[in-house]
Order: sequence, then structure tokens, then C-alpha cells
Amino acid sequence: MTPLIEALLLQAGYNAALVAVGATLLGFAAGAAGTFLFLRKRALVSDAVAHATLPGVGLAFILMVSFGGDGRNLLGLLLGSAITAGIGLLAVEWVARRTRLSEDAAIGAVLSVFFGFGIVILTVIQTMGSGRQAGLESFLLGSTAGMLFQDAVVIAVGGSLAVLATWIMRRPMTLVAFDAEYAAANGVNVPAVDRLMMVLVMAVTVIGLKIVGLILIVALLIIPPVTARFWTERSNIVIWYAGALGGLSGYLGAALSASAPDLPTGPIIVLVSAALFVVSLLFAPVRGLAAALLRHRRFQRRVHRRQGLLALSRSEPIHDELTLRVLRAEALIRADGVATETGRAQAAKIARDERRWDVAREIHQDTGLTGRYDGLTPIEQVFAPDEIAEFDRRIGGPRSVAEGV
Repeated sequence: MTPLIEALLLQAGYNAALVAVGATLLGFAAGAAGTFLFLRKRALVSDAVAHATLPGVGLAFILMVSFGGDGRNLLGLLLGSAITAGIGLLAVEWVARRTRLSEDAAIGAVLSVFFGFGIVILTVIQTMGSGRQAGLESFLLGSTAGMLFQDAVVIAVGGSLAVLATWIMRRPMTLVAFDAEYAAANGVNVPAVDRLMMVLVMAVTVIGLKIVGLILIVALLIIPPVTARFWTERSNIVIWYAGALGGLSGYLGAALSASAPDLPTGPIIVLVSAALFVVSLLFAPVRGLAAALLRHRRFQRRVHRRQGLLALSRSEPIHDELTLRVLRAEALIRADGVATETGRAQAAKIARDERRWDVAREIHQDTGLTGRYDGLTPIEQVFAPDEIAEFDRRIGGPRSVAEGV
């Protein structure tokens, strides 16, 4: 078997299998937890949270070393990062609520200050005797080479709790994400729900530091939900789609990294997630670019068909080549441009419907009803048969096929 197949089948070694499982679990948790942050249009908050973890990592290392412990203990480092991430969240919320600065300005300020503070702390650590081999810089871009079983357990437990909380609170978070004022009117504590979203993102960010690092975890929180949005219109389904896409990104990225030892795992996971986004952007069945292009072409054909039939009903010459091609393709005209029997019948129907809409506007003053006419929607989809019969009575009944052309 090739190295890639072995990695995909979890047969590339214990560490590679452990990383693949951990990355899959992390990707699923990040995709699910990041969904409502994306729907709430607060995706940039995850960037501030991620950068706010760096000072906590450095301070936790210094504190553990000063007490004679192992400064690289993962749980201690994650606890420190969680504390400073929480402080960063509170700082963003305080600045946004208590000053005239917008939320994006508050996020930018907190992001830059915390990240700069973290870099200073890491520089200080490198001057310490026990800090030269700390390897804390791996928290920037992630490092899976030394991943242990207990690290995977931390990711699994933390990720599962984040997904469970997301599922339990999906209804109030959905209300807040789409209409915060309506949610407040229905008794939902909007600030508390917003904080919960932030806490979930913070939890996933902290447990993801080991694999993808604080810089790349933002991509794993945002890209899968954005990708999932191309495939469904239902918010309760977006959660699972985002989780599945995030998990798939983690699994494929870890496998690709294991099959080529020089490829870093975290960046590869993000690149795989970006590739899934591009595929969805192009080929999603409803919201993709290919589907939009196909709808546009169909709309153009309908417009040319209608204009051509109106010209036939008025015995006017048709000069547009695309209109002629559309009518020929549907056997509405012959090769020499003369209308077929079907074409004459369709032309008569189009002309009659135009007169029916004129009568409908005289009878109904409701613009919400008659304003739906776009020239392409069949009148039978708007009015009942008895109403259409009344229109025909007022215009003297349906015209014959010969009269229509």
C-alpha cells in the first residue's frame, strides 16, 4: 500500500493514528462550535480568542517551572491559555459595550495587545535556563510530533462537551444568531447566549492549540461552517454538516501529513478545509457558482422564449439569434423561421395571458398580488381557475389559435 492509503487506514504507525483521530475529533468540535459564531456574524471574535491564549501559555509555563514542576505539562498550559482567553473575551465585551468603539475595533485592539504580550513572554522564557527547550513556539502553528494518548483524551472529552453544549443550546443560539431583538422579546437572555457562544469557541480554541496552533485554529472554527452553509438552508443541519466537514478536514489533513513527513499537520488541515470550501463554492447544488450559472442560463432561455413567442403572436420578425435557437430547440419554429402548430398555440397562450394580466390589474388593486407578474410566472400559479375564467369573460373569451397569431 502507498503511504497515503496506510495513513487513511490508520496503519501508518501509532502516533500517526493518534494524530488522525485527535484531528478528526477536533475538526468536528470546531466546525460545530463555530457554526453559531459564523451565523451571528462575529467570526472575527474567534481570532481575538485564539491570540489571547498565547500569554496564558507563557505565564503558565513560568508559573509551573517556578514551583519546580514540568513547564510543558499540557493541562497546565491549556488552563493558562483558557484563563487569558477568557480575559480577552471580557475585554472585547467591555470595550464594545462601554465605549464608542465598534466590536471589530475592540477585537483588533485586544488581538494585537494580547498577541504582542504573548510574544514578549515567549522571548523572556527563551532566556530562562529551563526555557530554551520549552518548545512553546509550537503553540503558534501547532505540533503533533509529540502528541500523547492523554492529549487525544483531552481533545476528545473537551470536544465532546463543546458539541453537546452546542446541541443542547441550539434553539436559543439560533434565535440570537438570526434575530437578537426577537429572541430578547421571547425572553431569551441575549448577552448570556452570546457569552456561551464565546465560551464554546474558547474551549475549542484551547484544546486545538496542540494540533493546529492558535493562528490556524481560527480557520478550523470558521471555514467548515461557511462551507456547510453552501449545502443546506436549515440551521440545525448546518451544525452537523459543519462538524462533518471539519472532521473530514482533520482526518484527511492528518493523513496527508503522515504520508509526507516534511508536511506540517496544522497547515495541511487548514488547506484541506479550504479545498473543501472551494469545491462547495463551485459545485454546491443550490448555492454554488455552477448552480447559479445554470439558473441564470435557464432564466435567459425563458426570457428569450417569451419574447420570441410574443413576436410570433404579433407577426413581428425575430432577429435575435439566441431567441431563434431557443424556439428551434423547442420545435416552436421551423428552420426557415415559420411558426409550427405548437409554436402558434404557445404564442396565442402568451398573448392571451398578457391580456388576462391587464384585466387582473383592473380588478385587483392589491399590488402584492398583481405585482408578482414578471412576465415569466404562469398566471395559473397566481389566480384560481374561476378567476381566470372571469378574466376571459371580460376580454371576450379565449382567442383562437389563428387569432392569436
